[in-house]
Amino acid sequence: MFTGIDEVDWASLQHAYGSAEDVPGWLRALASADTVERSTALDGMYGALQGCVYDSTLACVPFLLSLAGREEVPDRSGIVELLVGIGAESPDGDRRAREAVCAGAEVFVQLTGDPDPAVRGAAAGALVRFLGPPARVLELLRQRLRAERDDRVLLALAEALGLFVQRYPAHADTAVDLLAEHSAPPYAPGLRLAALGQLASVAPARSPADLVPTAVRLLRERSGHRARVPEPVAAHSLVGRLRRLRPYDEEGSRLLRTLHTALGDRVADRSALLWGQLTSPDPVDRCTGVWLAAALLRGWRGDHGDTVRLLGAQLDAEQDSLRDAAVCVLSELFGLAVPAADDLYALVWARPDLWTDRFERDAPTLGAPLKALARSGDPRAVPALAHLLAGPAAPVDLGFELAHLGAAAAPLAPAVRHLLRRVPPASPSTARLAAPLLAAVGALGDQDAVPEVLRLLGAPGGPKAQEAVAGQVIETLETLGASAWAVGHLRALLHTRHAAAAAGALWSAQRDACTVLPILLRELIQGDPASRCQAARQLGRLGPAARDALPALRRAARSRLTRERATAASALWHIAADPEPVLPVFREAWAEDPRTRLPIARCLSAMGPAAAPLRHLAAGELAARRRHMAHVGGNGGPRIPQDEALLTACREVLAAV
Repeated sequence: MFTGIDEVDWASLQHAYGSAEDVPGWLRALASADTVERSTALDGMYGALQGCVYDSTLACVPFLLSLAGREEVPDRSGIVELLVGIGAESPDGDRRAREAVCAGAEVFVQLTGDPDPAVRGAAAGALVRFLGPPARVLELLRQRLRAERDDRVLLALAEALGLFVQRYPAHADTAVDLLAEHSAPPYAPGLRLAALGQLASVAPARSPADLVPTAVRLLRERSGHRARVPEPVAAHSLVGRLRRLRPYDEEGSRLLRTLHTALGDRVADRSALLWGQLTSPDPVDRCTGVWLAAALLRGWRGDHGDTVRLLGAQLDAEQDSLRDAAVCVLSELFGLAVPAADDLYALVWARPDLWTDRFERDAPTLGAPLKALARSGDPRAVPALAHLLAGPAAPVDLGFELAHLGAAAAPLAPAVRHLLRRVPPASPSTARLAAPLLAAVGALGDQDAVPEVLRLLGAPGGPKAQEAVAGQVIETLETLGASAWAVGHLRALLHTRHAAAAAGALWSAQRDACTVLPILLRELIQGDPASRCQAARQLGRLGPAARDALPALRRAARSRLTRERATAASALWHIAADPEPVLPVFREAWAEDPRTRLPIARCLSAMGPAAAPLRHLAAGELAARRRHMAHVGGNGGPRIPQDEALLTACREVLAAV
């Protein structure tokens, strides 16, 4: 297995974390009898060798292939999966790692008949990815389908056939025939479901006309044959809670996820499939349905009322994991959770112990059922929130949720004010404690809280620690229309990272362009990207008084950063009311970065008839089934309410033009 390993100068090679001198130790540990040692080594290699093609990656491949082919090595399925990851197409087009795995692909032929079913399952996909020619690969898959008796391996073989069709369209007919054959009796329901999912993905014309009812029937047949899985034990840590929320039928989850993915934008069919999952007698199937409902709701627009009601119906389940999963999903829906509001209310008042969450030594946070009820805008959440605000340890994040309750939350203003009074004004924890309370003060429009808001800034020019909360304080004062109370503080902030926000607030207070315009121009030209965007927004608020900023804004509208261009173009309109330099920027930004669409739509609505040339953008958005942030990576905030706000703004655009 390790012949020649010491002849490699590993210290001169590199991986993702630097020198590869630790790689030979990892390779040897993969053959260890100790489970922890093997797992640690595999984790290390996954992190260090994938993504880019490193010289150490190429040096490892022969040893990994040798390890995978030795029956005495435990857990070889993980090694095969690591090889699949190494041999995947590199983002930069470097094919050396793929070619290295392909050169040793005969080992995967041997592994399709391995005594370990996990190895056989992992080898099925590796055959399709790395072995040739296609006719030989297809024949090997056909032989394994005839010989295999393990249900999990059969599912992997069905997935391998689907992958084969995608990779070798010229040889697809026979593979599609095999999938169609295995999607019908007398094969087991799990294999039939797997074959149906692959057919729907790669050959939808060969799917049965009654695909969804057939899938629901097969799901229930499969559940009846599956051994019962015990309910996960109670969790007292965040990691434990997250593990509990995962579906504990990974195989079934993969089967149904494949089918949902294949159905794509067929929202009505996917909703019908979810109905079958969420009304199943088996709580495990329902838990899987909850998470697949989350994927549909996050990614696709449509009438989801029935699906949300079915999520609400899971809240009285005996299984804590099912209830917790449903609550977690409902808390992401905000206003779309209204059809489940009665179920949320019933759970909140039946289980006061769920009003807060506390993980280990962390401060308490608002419990998911009460949070979901508040985010839905239901005033029945107010008494429970009032109880928590009056208690000795109010959840630190509670204030963020009051904005969704509108006028119903007004009675909570004195309690919020009291908590804000207790926040230390110059402490490392000030921003963390004050942020949700300031958000609540702004949402409630509580003018009586202005002294407590100002207290967080201390004396003008006070300690630097107070700068951490200054941006939130300025935003709250602007919301309350109380900037005039803080002129001294705002002037002191004109040479800090909050300069643009402070200048905007000074404009609100004094309407003195001579004071704020130089500050905003400085930030627009010299600031970081966030400061430049903030400065452009504030310049737009000045309107014609900011005409001297037009040359700088025109330059900003040619920035390489899409959001900066869109923000500058919006300011150009508000200052000069000339659509000519604005509309081309909006058209490009709308296509390049979905995150710009909401502010662009709001500006187009303000432009009225001048926005007519871009009417098609709003009309196209309203006709689209995909949520606009569905493909955007990273943490984009609460994406469902953002998308619903975009749809509202697009309707306003059409009305305005």
